[in-house]
Amino acid sequence: MFDWRWDFVWEILPRLIWATGNTLIAALLGYGIAMVLGLVFALAQRTPSRILTMVVRELVEFIRSTPLVLQIFFIFYVGPQFGIRLSPWVSGMAAIGLHYAAYLSEVYRGGIEAVPRGQWEAATALNLSTARTYFRVIIPQALPTALAGMGNYLVGIFKDTPMLSVIGVAELMHTANAIGSESYRFLEPFTLVGVIFLAISLPTAWLIRVFERRVRRSLGMN
Repeated sequence: MFDWRWDFVWEILPRLIWATGNTLIAALLGYGIAMVLGLVFALAQRTPSRILTMVVRELVEFIRSTPLVLQIFFIFYVGPQFGIRLSPWVSGMAAIGLHYAAYLSEVYRGGIEAVPRGQWEAATALNLSTARTYFRVIIPQALPTALAGMGNYLVGIFKDTPMLSVIGVAELMHTANAIGSESYRFLEPFTLVGVIFLAISLPTAWLIRVFERRVRRSLGMN
């Protein structure tokens, strides 16, 4: 039988709740970086410069082809050899933001390419600048198409935050492991971690789907 102790659960729950806050902060900050940098990557691949397009495309493919945990190690441990010294938190945010920016850039690209060609022609006919064309005409129409992929990666980032424990960031998994090492009891902390991840991931995924449907409905896309 499982040696489950409720008194131990109530004892460790405050620490896990505090760590959950760190996990959410890490996920949201990383996602914010990824959203902005991903859009930069997507637009950089649509410039007239073939060299810039090629460089950014190869960078995106390189990031997508290497594991996140390796990128976290590289930024935190290898960065100082090049004079880049970052705290565990900053290193983790940079790695998550950069990693998921590569994926979001492809989501943005798909949304942009789904915009009807007539919208581009209309912007040209109105003599709009490139910046105004993208940010006033194209991107607002591309985002509804990209929402599903963007939502999936938000949940993905949340589930990948335990990788930050490898460099000592006090997120949920790191805290649960520390509790287990101190008490020699791993059943309760790791079970609670799983429950907390489910309690956040499932409602978040549902809310994203609801938001996507409402946006599409408001734009007459259904």
